[in-house]
This record gives sequence, structure tokens and C-alpha cells, in this order.
Amino acid sequence: MDVNKVIAAVLVAGIAFSVAGMIGHGLVEERELKQSAIKIEGAPSQAASAASKPAAPSVPPIGPLLASASAEAGEKDTQKLCTVCHSFNQGGAAKVGPNLYGIVGDKRAHAEGFNYSDGLAKLGGTWTYEALNDWLYEPKSVVPGTRMAFAGIKNDKDRADVIAYLRSLSANPLPLPAADAAPAKPEAAPAKN
Repeated sequence: MDVNKVIAAVLVAGIAFSVAGMIGHGLVEERELKQSAIKIEGAPSQAASAASKPAAPSVPPIGPLLASASAEAGEKDTQKLCTVCHSFNQGGAAKVGPNLYGIVGDKRAHAEGFNYSDGLAKLGGTWTYEALNDWLYEPKSVVPGTRMAFAGIKNDKDRADVIAYLRSLSANPLPLPAADAAPAKPEAAPAKN
């Protein structure tokens, strides 16, 4: 009987701590400070530390790489990397991510009824070759906070192969960019209201 009392006391204490924690989280609003609460002489400012952060990686233009890209190799890479979340057949249903048939040249956030992350939905524009190149290199650098849990394809040839495969998924594929053409300037995000 005494053992039961001890076990009950431990369980009641655990429940009490859990409930107190939930109440505490509900009462206290967590927020990030915009500036330090304590000024320290000689410490670098936040602006200086932000300036010292490395710039976003530079992605080489895709035009020259597409000239020798293999849609067949891209299909194999896509099978390994993308089919868990995306479908690629015409009229296919969305999975975790939207269907990607005809994506090259289509508008961003193209699938009706699909719940895109706010950043991607607001980005606007179309999926040009260069836009896909940047996105497939590192999605989170294009849209911070994207729901797409994909680190990216760092290998330039593999990325070009995937884009060549995506290009092939269309009744009227978008013409390839000239191999020596400079990348188009990125499309600006729409103004916020």
C-alpha cells in the first residue's frame, strides 16, 4: 500500500509540473529582442554582425549546363530525390508537394487549392530556367521559411539534368536558353500591401 502512495505522489507531482509548464507557456509570450537589453562596451553591434555574415551562395547560370544536360539522368535523379513528395504525370494529384508536370515556364504557386507557404505564394513570377536553378540549388535561400524540406542539389550537372527532365514534362517544352546567354535578372517580389 505504501508503494502505491509513493507512485501516486510521483505521478501527481509530474502532472502538476506539466500543467504548470503549460500555463506558464500560455501566459508568457516569447519574442526575439530587436536589440540587446544590456549594452556592452566594445561589443560589435547587430548591424555589424549581420554585415559579417556570408552572402547567399552564387549559383552558376544554367544555360551552358542545359546544353549538355541529360533528361534521362534527370529522371533517375528525380526518382531518387523528388517522387516521395511530388507527382510528375499530366493531371496528377498533389502529394506533399504539388504536381510538377509542365512546371518549366508555369507560374509559381500554380496548383489550384494547394497550400503553399506564404513566402512562395507571395513570390509571384514564373518558373524560368534560372528560377528553377536557384530553387533547386537551395530552396530556403529563395524563400526563407519554405515548407519544402529539401536541402537542394549542389551538383551543377545533376541540377541541370533535373531541369532538363522537368522541361521534358510538357506538350510544348519551353525553348532552351542560349548556352552563352547571361541569366535574366531575377523577378522582383510583389510589393506588400
